[in-house]
Amino acid sequence: MKFFIDTANLDQIREAQALGILDGVTTNPSLMAKEGITGEENIKNHYKAICEIVDGDVSAEVIATDYEGMVKEGEALAALHSQIVVKLPMIADGVKACKYFSDKGIKTNVTLVFSAGQALLAAKAGATYVSPFIGRLDDISTDGLNLIAEIRHIYDNYMFETEILAASVRHTMHIIDCAKIGADVMTGPLKAIEGLLKHPLTDSGLEKFLADYKKGN
Repeated sequence: MKFFIDTANLDQIREAQALGILDGVTTNPSLMAKEGITGEENIKNHYKAICEIVDGDVSAEVIATDYEGMVKEGEALAALHSQIVVKLPMIADGVKACKYFSDKGIKTNVTLVFSAGQALLAAKAGATYVSPFIGRLDDISTDGLNLIAEIRHIYDNYMFETEILAASVRHTMHIIDCAKIGADVMTGPLKAIEGLLKHPLTDSGLEKFLADYKKGN
């Protein structure tokens, strides 16, 4: 399972990278704005800065909602760095743009996926990643994890190479559950990833080891 961090904060990306488990980064306009990154050139430069920190894929989202606009923006983003993955919305023109980029060998991430049917279309269009938003489904009393399971089943039926990127991961158990179901990738906040480190028996066991060591010295 690949671990992506969902942020535009360079310090958090560096921290996850230093942990030795980071495989990539996902971002969006909202996360950029949260870090005070605005303006086309500033955003592009920020993407390049992220690519200098991590070794894996970095999803960069288009703003346009029409086919021509997505192609233009996506080509400009892909030209920034070899690690850039063009992030496209799950709409008709987004699927068309996905097919365009796939045919050109440019990686894509189809985002805002909320149904198995949408995920099937993205895979048919050759998406590198498909991003079902499990947390947002949970927010409206729908089982986001069940969507991951449905997509996994369909992709396995037909041997689609599109990777399931579980997005809108909110907490540590989301990560564990996605791993059980077979999501290829998770993307979430640093806090959720760091939560995997924690267990009270680890803390108490280490405390006892250290106490015993001190007694013998």
